[in-house]
Amino acid sequence: MGKFTKVEPSYISKDGCRLVWEGIDEDDSDVVVLNKDELDSLTEILAKNSTGKVELEDEFSTILINTDLVQFRLKDSKYLEAKTGVMTKAILEYKKVPHTPKPIKIYPKEFLPSIQIEKEEGDQLAAVLKSKPKKGIPQSDLFRVMSTRRSTRNFDSSKVIEQWQVDKILAAADTAPTAGNFQGFEVFYVKNKEVKRRLVEAANNQPFVNAPVVLVFCMDPSRVKINFPPEILAKFSLQDATLAAAYSQLAASALGLSSIWIGMIDEEKVRQILGTKLRPSSILCIGYPQKSRPPKSRRKLKDLVRVIE
Repeated sequence: MGKFTKVEPSYISKDGCRLVWEGIDEDDSDVVVLNKDELDSLTEILAKNSTGKVELEDEFSTILINTDLVQFRLKDSKYLEAKTGVMTKAILEYKKVPHTPKPIKIYPKEFLPSIQIEKEEGDQLAAVLKSKPKKGIPQSDLFRVMSTRRSTRNFDSSKVIEQWQVDKILAAADTAPTAGNFQGFEVFYVKNKEVKRRLVEAANNQPFVNAPVVLVFCMDPSRVKINFPPEILAKFSLQDATLAAAYSQLAASALGLSSIWIGMIDEEKVRQILGTKLRPSSILCIGYPQKSRPPKSRRKLKDLVRVIE
């Protein structure tokens, strides 16, 4: 079992935190992500030097606070612990300082985005994408994923998409081909319910835009540091954003999820809703399908491909 070492800001939200246990090396690290309510409950108990129990939002995981140890019993059967005094000091010091979300990379062990690492060692994204999915998600070969992918407009709201699945999808977007390797795009991961509702209006009132996971892909030609005219850089950034969305869609399919690509959008409305000057290229809506459907027939390859000899 690794040793509890630190508390870090959580991904996107400034109100939660990440608790980190270091193993023998970085790939052996463990991370527990707490939302605001969970962090507040844990802080209250520790600050009073009391004992108690915090139930996490997945309804299976719990934190047991005892006099000597804080025990984490997680739903994936993993057990972590930390000395109560050590965790109390770390949590209380963390709560003293306001925290702002920072640029992220993908943490390879638990598929959770981590804080930007100044000196990265090895290919972390490769570790994310090659790591075995959690129990219940079969490994899928690329050709089966492509042949069985279907667009879905009806999502099953009773099934929860776990954060590690979202992180795998974001990691796939990060691996997409890009002009000059400059990644002329940005992804907005929309979690706010009101923002989702407003995006429905900006997408020709298509109700399925209010999906469990909503990713908005935007063009950012300013990132493409190549000496070409602005219209060429804009074209590159559109291609970059489109490829990233396509990779994300395939990753979602590989994880047993479904998606719908939204291209009919009011770009100016989307900009205002997201509070950005970047031009949106598409919205990708992801969730579990209410009903699985067989592959859809397409054109015959002889009608699709023209061979030039």
